[in-house]
Amino acid sequence: MDPNIKKKVLRQITYGMYVMTAKEGDKVGAGTVNWLSQASFTPPLIMAAVKADSSVNEVLRTSGTFVVNVLSASQKQIAEDFFRPTKVEGAKLSGHAFKPGTSGSPVLDEAYCAFECKVTDMIAKGDHTVYVAEVTEVHQKRDDKPLEMWDTGWFYGG
Repeated sequence: MDPNIKKKVLRQITYGMYVMTAKEGDKVGAGTVNWLSQASFTPPLIMAAVKADSSVNEVLRTSGTFVVNVLSASQKQIAEDFFRPTKVEGAKLSGHAFKPGTSGSPVLDEAYCAFECKVTDMIAKGDHTVYVAEVTEVHQKRDDKPLEMWDTGWFYGG
């Protein structure tokens, strides 16, 4: 297989940009993720691949719950802010205000919608862990258009 063609072809898969958060006790993990998709209507399931060495994966493995904060098309900078290690300072997570969701994981004030999940299955293979999780709560502040990888000029995949 030609590695350059493989990268180009796999980068044709479309992705949204989300900030995933998880909390267990005093530990909080957060990070930008984009390998995420709905996987079932009944029950409502999503699947997400999370970088194995990330802070959100570390916390998620023990908490079993997380929040997916959906970013709008104008919030590229927020996605970028969560590429760095997680910082909790008062009621701010990596510089962004949040409130705890019903699971305790942070729901970002700036996210136009979010959903909370409980992990049902996980597969740790390669450099990412794939989680299957049931959506347990939803939050919507307004209608908007989600940020997509193509909107950013960034590439993750291939």
